[in-house]
Amino acid sequence: MNKLEAFGYIAAQAVRGEITFPTSVNAVLRLQQALDNPDCHIDEAIRLVLAEPQLAARTVAMANTAACGGSSSLPVTNVRTAVSRIGYRRLQALVASLVVRQFGNRINDPQLRAKAEQLWEHTTHMAALAYSLARRVTGVNADTALFAGIVHEVGAFYLLARADEFPGLLDDDADNWGALCEDVVSAEVMKKLSIPPAVAEAIADMRGGWLNMPPATLLDTLLMANQYAPVASPLDAPREPLPPHDENAIDFVFDEVTLAEILEEAAETARAMGGITLV
Repeated sequence: MNKLEAFGYIAAQAVRGEITFPTSVNAVLRLQQALDNPDCHIDEAIRLVLAEPQLAARTVAMANTAACGGSSSLPVTNVRTAVSRIGYRRLQALVASLVVRQFGNRINDPQLRAKAEQLWEHTTHMAALAYSLARRVTGVNADTALFAGIVHEVGAFYLLARADEFPGLLDDDADNWGALCEDVVSAEVMKKLSIPPAVAEAIADMRGGWLNMPPATLLDTLLMANQYAPVASPLDAPREPLPPHDENAIDFVFDEVTLAEILEEAAETARAMGGITLV
């Protein structure tokens, strides 16, 4: 099977709904569904978080970031206080990050694994930047922006996981068939994950999307976060370097001091989400 046939096969499977998740992903999805229940009591949420040690650690770490009102003099040291501080929306975003990580964990090929590590690093920076930019620039719901940033490359993670079956699938792709397949797969995976339509639409519009001035939408937030993420997706075309700040249209939105503050805040949030490794 050549590369084009492989892309067609994977895309066709996705359109038919033939998307299978590893057992570990299904387990986290059950946690996500429980938290989505409006009747989920905080004690039940805490119990569910404590059952996932990685999630528990990242919930406490997130609660201690400046973006969530944390203070080094009075750090949060337990899950109950952490859940109360960050709220269910941000907790759901952390659960989504576990789902994304689990896709990467199933990859065995060393080269694909390296791509997955880079993609996760890109994802954490992107999500953290989207959160800070939403709070300080675009005015969209910051928790929604964080969630959208976490899941915006879920189709790429799924493709990486499937690439173990098709050697050479994600090698240089001059005809851009991989991007087309990723768009199809991403839409279907997001359906399976019950990603809200507004979030899924903004993610779908990122490829070829234009930044509005002044930026004020979820799509604008994601486009800016992608532009300033210090690590690019390994599946995207090489990015053009950013122009000097005083020659950039973004200069009309915020100054260099504000940008530096946003980047610093986002870096802290990215670390709280678990750093760059998939384990």
